[in-house]
Amino acid sequence: MLRVQGLARSFGGVYAVRDVSLDVADGETRGIIGPNGAGKSTLFNLISGHLAPDQGSTELAGSRIDRLPPHRRAKRGVSIVFQAARIFRHMTVRENVMVGAHLRASAGFPSAVLRLPSHFATERAIRELAEDALARVGLLEWADSNAEALPLGQQRAMQVARAICAGPRLLLLDEPASGLRSQEREQLARVVEELKSTGVTIMLIEHDVAFVSRLADRVTVLDLGSVIAEGTPAEVRADPKVITAYLGAEAEAA
Repeated sequence: MLRVQGLARSFGGVYAVRDVSLDVADGETRGIIGPNGAGKSTLFNLISGHLAPDQGSTELAGSRIDRLPPHRRAKRGVSIVFQAARIFRHMTVRENVMVGAHLRASAGFPSAVLRLPSHFATERAIRELAEDALARVGLLEWADSNAEALPLGQQRAMQVARAICAGPRLLLLDEPASGLRSQEREQLARVVEELKSTGVTIMLIEHDVAFVSRLADRVTVLDLGSVIAEGTPAEVRADPKVITAYLGAEAEAA
């Protein structure tokens, strides 16, 4: 589904991502881990188009997308859920999620202005998509609530529902469990597991190795912008370079 080759991006002469190459299979869940400043979020922003690479290429299902802006990559099926909650204020949970389906709408602006039947049919379809996505993440009963009033864990789930509405082929989750309580983390893990069962290709950034190990088929480890290890969760956890760079020297000594 995704092929990244030789991807690099620097800021002020310092590389945040350096010569990163990886392949993610269709339907795979790939964990991306590494210490703070390893380049994980920069990598996601390069894949989603929110940053332009200094060099390298990105392919989605065999077609290059590295020259496309974010909205065109989204139309191709790349959806990203950022670490910081991104909420449309003064809108309900349902309305926030419906925004994610706009790329799938067949009726355009003229039909809305002229109030043509196609516009109302599209609105009904988008509403149904939103409610289905909310049901999948366990938020349907809060559909009419003010989105800003949701706790952080439910705001993250709402963002996942919004991404689902776009019909993603590749879903990028940037530290979705950051700041969540244990019960909220468990709920989020179940949402990701349900998404996995539908065949969506997922990339997941997380600091919690146990959380990643539970969900990921394979794990790629970054340190100082470069890939230092890749493999199954068990293989990565046993890799001496990972223990030193990510888990810490104390874990290596133990």
